[in-house]
Amino acid sequence: MTTIEAPSTSEAGPDTRSRRYAADIAALLIDHVSHCYGPRRALIDVDFAVAPASFTALLGLNGAGKSTLFSLITRLFGVQAGHISIFGHDIGVAPSEALKLLGVVFQPRTLDLDLSVRQNLLYHAALHGIARRKASERSHEVLTRIGLADRAGSKVRDLSGGQMRRLEIARALLHRPRLLLLDEATVGLDVKARADILGHVRQLVTDQGIGVLWATHLFDEIMPSDDLVVLHQGKVLAQGQVARVMADTGAADVNSAFARLTATAADPGIPTP
Repeated sequence: MTTIEAPSTSEAGPDTRSRRYAADIAALLIDHVSHCYGPRRALIDVDFAVAPASFTALLGLNGAGKSTLFSLITRLFGVQAGHISIFGHDIGVAPSEALKLLGVVFQPRTLDLDLSVRQNLLYHAALHGIARRKASERSHEVLTRIGLADRAGSKVRDLSGGQMRRLEIARALLHRPRLLLLDEATVGLDVKARADILGHVRQLVTDQGIGVLWATHLFDEIMPSDDLVVLHQGKVLAQGQVARVMADTGAADVNSAFARLTATAADPGIPTP
């Protein structure tokens, strides 16, 4: 099993703030997971963990396997090899316990454009078995937090792209998960909207102690203090705090570190989706 482990106190460097997280309390544990579509290998022995109350960037180009991994975590696909657990609950053994701790924002938008902002949230709350009064209270709470309380009665189709993304994040938080997955959440947004979404998600980590796995192919969405997993052609090429990955590759920035890692990576020889 994977363990997120802090360096000894004698070691200098950016990871000294880290604590040790055993596998059974990791927010998310990906334990030697592989997945194939027929002969095509999408994931190859992927192994990493996300600590509670942390922001982990999953960096990879289109086709790296990020969406496949999210589909496995959310049980859209069954796990073929390896194990996945959320706060110690194996998703194959105790899926209900695991998934109730998970909130997800997928890359394709899944809002009902003809319903109001509030109606979208109440419908989602009903799917989670949240009572109507509590759902109304939580809807107001999350809309206030993301700055959309004044648009509660507006149809979703009248929102901007950035507002829709904020609404999807609010929806994912309605049942108060402890882990939030976001798959290319800023695709198609302008620079300001991207910054707003990122700032909001990072604030969730700070204010609410939520663990975040942020899948992206954009280098400028990653900060030196973030945890980083580099996924390329279905394989994890590097993981750890960004500053450490940069130091290990002798790179001055994330872009250069990624270029060096992928340039020396062995090509599996089979295309991945």
